[in-house]
Parts: sequence; C-alpha cells; structure tokens
Amino acid sequence: MKTDIEIKEEVKERYAGIVQTPRHSCGCGNKSTLEVNYSQIEGYNPDADYGLGCGTPTAFANIKEGMTVLDLGSGAGIDCFIAAKYVGASGKVIGVDMTEEMIKKANENKNKLNIPNVDFRLGEIESLPVDSGTVDRVISNCVINLVPHKEKAFSEIHRVLKPGGKFTVSDIVTDGKISEEERRDASLWAGCVSGALEKKDYLAIIEKAGFKEISVTSEVKGEHQLSGGAGLYSITVTGTK
Repeated sequence: MKTDIEIKEEVKERYAGIVQTPRHSCGCGNKSTLEVNYSQIEGYNPDADYGLGCGTPTAFANIKEGMTVLDLGSGAGIDCFIAAKYVGASGKVIGVDMTEEMIKKANENKNKLNIPNVDFRLGEIESLPVDSGTVDRVISNCVINLVPHKEKAFSEIHRVLKPGGKFTVSDIVTDGKISEEERRDASLWAGCVSGALEKKDYLAIIEKAGFKEISVTSEVKGEHQLSGGAGLYSITVTGTK
C-alpha cells in the first residue's frame, strides 16, 4: 500500500500536469461526473477554471465585505477570485495549495485580473501557513478528499478560524465502502475517489474537531459507482467554531 507521501507526490504530479493541458481536463469534477458550472457566478474567470470543483462553497459561506477568507486547495484561483468579489477592497482572500505549478498559475491570473487582496501561499492543508484565529471563513472545493489525514485537516481549519468563524466545504463522500484495491489506486486518489469517506464518517470527523452547527446544505449524487456498488455524492457542509 502506498504511503501518504507517495500519494501526495502522485496527486501533485497529476495536478501539475493539469496546468499544462487544456481546461476541463480530468480532475475531481469530471472523474465523479459532479463538475459544477461557474460561468454565471460573479468573479468567474475562465483562465482559473480547470473543471476541478464539485460544488459552489462561496454560495453557501455567507461571506461579507471586510472578511478574511481562506480557500483550501485553491488551484488556479477560481474560488478565491469569486470570494474576492464578496469581501471587497477592505477584505482579504488567502489561497493555499500544495502544487507549485498551481500557485504560479494562480498568481499569473491574479496579476492579469489585478486583484491585490488575494494572497496565494504554497502549503499543505494538514499544516496551514496561516496564523491561528485570523480567518472569518474557510472554503474548499473538492480537495479535502485528497488529504490522507482528514482529522488533521479539520483540526487546522478549526485552529485558523476566529471564534464564531465558519467553514463551508464542498467535497466527495460515499454511501458505502471503498475496496482496498480502489484505496491503493493513486489515479483514483487524484480523481477524488479513493480518498472519499462515507458521509457519516466525514461528518463525525468534523464534529470531533470541535465544530458546532454542522449542516449539509447541498447534496448531489454522481453517476460514477464504486466496484462494491457504493455511490459517490457531492456534499456542501458548513460548521461553526
């Protein structure tokens, strides 16, 4: 079975390759047939959209002017640029991604769009390069399923949020078990399948991290089915520190 480091390196390699290929190449959204159309959302930029999302977390995050928003797994910047429209000039958006090529592309898009209040940082979700208690909202779009240690991920989200701050995460979950063979398949990890948890287990991790008012605000069943018959779902879940 592959180690966490090996899984991360293969995921990095896959997502670095996406930057070099045409938009809408195979990623989380396409792999699970749960891709979301962003084109009508204010702040949308086609150069930042690789078809990798499985939800629209900004639509459920109650982002307000002047807030600091953190986007986990920010990719080429699509959700950050949308969030920037909500926070306005007095707010700030931080995007964190572990793939250098994505950070480079996101900064190119930022400079092209001239959005000075967006800050892209290289880092991992299990160890965020963000100070404790400094963020009003955390968003993430089809990324936490890629993280081997989801407990650490939600613990970090809890750490960086201000008291009363909220997260809104769109992610892939299942309604049954994933086989060991599928768990070991790095291509399925990068496609947001192998790392997906059962919905009840995913929500239990969030509760254990200390969040309150946990709510699933959106749920969509995908067409992809696992070998054991379990289905894949895109959910958007929120919680309050």
